[in-house]
Amino acid sequence: MQNQAQASALVNDEEIKSASNLLKAGQLVAFPTETVYGLGCDAANAEALARLYRVKGRPGDHPVIVHLSSVDQLKDWAKAVPDQALALAQKFWPGPMTLILKKSDKVLPAVSGGQDTVGLRIPSHPVALALLKEFASGIAAPSANRHGKISPTTAEHVNAELGDLVAKVLDGGPCTVGIESTIIDLSADTPRILRPGMITFTEIEDVLKKTKKKKKGKGEDNSIEPRAPGTLSSHYAPSTALKLFAHHNLPRAVATAENLMMHVSVMAFSDPIKCSAVKIWKQLSEDPAECARQLYVTMRELDGTGVDYIIAEEPPELPEWLGILDRLRRAANG
Repeated sequence: MQNQAQASALVNDEEIKSASNLLKAGQLVAFPTETVYGLGCDAANAEALARLYRVKGRPGDHPVIVHLSSVDQLKDWAKAVPDQALALAQKFWPGPMTLILKKSDKVLPAVSGGQDTVGLRIPSHPVALALLKEFASGIAAPSANRHGKISPTTAEHVNAELGDLVAKVLDGGPCTVGIESTIIDLSADTPRILRPGMITFTEIEDVLKKTKKKKKGKGEDNSIEPRAPGTLSSHYAPSTALKLFAHHNLPRAVATAENLMMHVSVMAFSDPIKCSAVKIWKQLSEDPAECARQLYVTMRELDGTGVDYIIAEEPPELPEWLGILDRLRRAANG
C-alpha cells in the first residue's frame, strides 16, 4: 500500500481535474484501481460508451461496471438497495467487490448490456477515488485492454496496448490486488458469486449470515450460491496458448513438450524442472495475495518469450485461491 500511495502522489490535482474534464467531454481516461487499470468513460454518455466499446472491441451485450465514489450514489443507479448490499458495502467498500443490483431507469442499455441489472463498485485506489469525487458521477470502467486479453496492472501495460486510443492515462503505480473484483449478484432471491476474486466466499457468507432477508413465502434466507470456477468463458488470455496442469502432472507436461521438440515457458509454484524444452520458469508465490499481484505481470512476461505455449500450474482449490484459479482456467480456454 505504501508504494501505491507514493505513486499516487505523482498524480496531482491538476491531472485529476484534466482527466475529469476529458470524461465530461466524452473522452476515455484510463485510471488505476486496486484490482486492475480501468478504461473509464462517463456512464451517462451514450456516445462515450460507444467509443469505449469500439476501443476495447467489446461485444455490446457485455455489461460494464459503474464505479462510484460513495454509497450515497447507489440510489442513483440502482432501483433498490437491499440491506444485504448495504452490509456488504460497509464491510468491503472501498475495495475489490462489485454488487449486481436491479438497475434504475437512468442506466443506459450500453451499461447494462441490455439486462435489467447493473454492476456497481467503489474502488479503494486513492487516484480512482480522487477522480470519482472530482467527476461526481458514475464512471463506467472495464479493464483497460482489448477484450479477452490480459488485464493491465500498470500504466505501461495500458499505454502498450491502447496507446493513443485513450485521451489520458493516470499512472498510479502497480495495482495492489492484481485481479478483478469479486462480483456478487444480489438481484434475485438468493445471492450468487458470479466471479470469484480476492474477497472470498467465506468472507461474504459471514456478512450475509448477519443480514436477514425474506424470501417470498419461504421465511428468512441467508444462503449464497457460488458459481464454480472453470464454467466461465474464455477471458484474460495471452496471445500464446496457455495450458493448465495440476501439480502432479507438471513433470509429465514438461517431458511431453520436450518429446514434441517444442519450447515452453512455465509459471508454477513448484521448483524448476531442468529440461531443454523450458525457456523460462517463473516461480509463483505460495501466498495467494502476492500471487494475485504477480499473475498478470507474469502472464504478460511469458507471452513475450516466443515459445510454443505456456505451462501453468493450478493453485489449490481453496477459498483464498479461487479467484486466481478462475483467471487461469479462463486464460487456458483462450
